[in-house]
Amino acid sequence: MLSIPGSAQAEPDIDAVRDRVDRLYHEAEQASERYNDAKLELAELTDELESLESDEARQGDRLASVRSDVRDAVLQTYQGNDLGAAGDLLGADSGAFMNELTTMSTVNDLQDALLADYNDELKAYTIRREETERRRDQIADLEEQLAEEKKEIDAKAAEAEALLDELEAEEREALLSRDDGRLPSDVPASGRAKAAIEYAMAQRGDSYVWGAAGPDAFDCSGLTMMAWAQAGVSLPHSSSAQYGYGTHVAESDLQPGDLVFYYSPISHVGMYIGSGLIVHAANPGVGVVVSPLHYMPYVGATRPG
Repeated sequence: MLSIPGSAQAEPDIDAVRDRVDRLYHEAEQASERYNDAKLELAELTDELESLESDEARQGDRLASVRSDVRDAVLQTYQGNDLGAAGDLLGADSGAFMNELTTMSTVNDLQDALLADYNDELKAYTIRREETERRRDQIADLEEQLAEEKKEIDAKAAEAEALLDELEAEEREALLSRDDGRLPSDVPASGRAKAAIEYAMAQRGDSYVWGAAGPDAFDCSGLTMMAWAQAGVSLPHSSSAQYGYGTHVAESDLQPGDLVFYYSPISHVGMYIGSGLIVHAANPGVGVVVSPLHYMPYVGATRPG
């Protein structure tokens, strides 16, 4: 049981514990959503890197082909008169090759167009190679960011659990039993919104796990992503990214199935089910529950379908 300094058996201040646990869970969720955002960016960068590496390989092949043509032209120009000098030139790296080639007395004997092609291909290859290296550096930075966000998630969650562990079983149950319990008698939804709502509501009681998207555990954006996936709507696994999908709607125009977003910057998302209620993956303490619309600081809503 929680105690107050100087008091042997003081009653715990459940409200104070609840506020502290909620704040820790929110801070962990903020880190978790940043983690989700970084994973999305990492996936995009990885795809770009693969494309760049393919472009770099193709550009390298073109560069090699043009260089081969230039070599042939060099050998034809020397025609056996100075094969030692020709050999030195042909063995040079790309930069030295071009520098030597442009200072040779025989350069005018080579085709100007061939030299221009080689120079263009060399520049294009260099640009692609530098861009590939930049993408690799970005990916390394993102991987470090992911590791840091994961550390913060774990630390905040562990602190919240430590607080909860100090409570008696009854106190802990009272603090965590926060499913609103009320359900709309009839959710006036059809089509894709109905499919999304039915899926989300079927997950009530499932666990909250950072970064999870089913089938038996979710984080906030994982639940809404999977719910709308049942309706054929593809959403990213990120609350802030989901805010950019669909049509923005005013609170007064909310309909069941709409996604509702919380905090600034956005770090939580739920699904409106009517009667001033939402279903959402709340936090590790309560999992997927029904809560009042304004249970958290509301910032806006979108209609994915």
